[in-house]
Amino acid sequence: MYAPERQQEILRLARDGGRVDVVSLAEEFQVTAETIRRDLKALDRAGLVRRVHGGAIPVGRLDFEPDLAERETTAADEKDRIAKAALAELPSEGTMILDAGTTVAKMAAALPLEASLTVVTHSLPIAARLADHPGIQLHLVGGRVRHRTRAAVDAWALRAYGEIRADVLFVAANGFSAEHGLTTPDLAEAAVKRAAVAAARRVVLLADSSKHGQEHFARFGDLSDVDLLITDSGLSPEDTVAIERGGTEVVRA
Repeated sequence: MYAPERQQEILRLARDGGRVDVVSLAEEFQVTAETIRRDLKALDRAGLVRRVHGGAIPVGRLDFEPDLAERETTAADEKDRIAKAALAELPSEGTMILDAGTTVAKMAAALPLEASLTVVTHSLPIAARLADHPGIQLHLVGGRVRHRTRAAVDAWALRAYGEIRADVLFVAANGFSAEHGLTTPDLAEAAVKRAAVAAARRVVLLADSSKHGQEHFARFGDLSDVDLLITDSGLSPEDTVAIERGGTEVVRA
């Protein structure tokens, strides 16, 4: 088990039981007490648990994550405009990675029938949308599927992204800012997003303006890792200028 997965499970146990102790966690995960102390230190730094003698107690809500149905209905008009604008960034007969996310899924659904592309995705909903597209050579990345996002995560997904190089990645985030970078609630999902960023020559972030300034538990990159941000007009001109000053182009749809 990777450290991010273990920490996510420790956080779940802490929330379910009200507290966790080092000795029990070391036995549960078959690791040393020192390893558990490092995990608790990382969770404490993130503001998700507070360390106490012999263990930790849960605090904070940075890991809150709405389910897929709720996210699909949130800022729907803005996401439609962002998805439409993203079509202008399609590579010409090239290869692209589509991250798991409702705005990215809207873009996938809007791909023209004449598009001729190789698409790699770890998102089951996006793969289902594109499976019958006549011009798409679809590659589905495998792994453990998270029920909340229907995205594949963990070692298989990380290995697959480590073996490819794509022209462009269309990535989603639950929060973005120059200060805190790109964040999402789940550590395992963040690891896959990080691997996808590393696998692409160009990174395009699709995120509505309500996510600007939000901070979540798992960080997967800097805003400077993003070549282009496509958002909506709700992002203020001042924030737009500040982001572009950091080297990221901004399109407000």
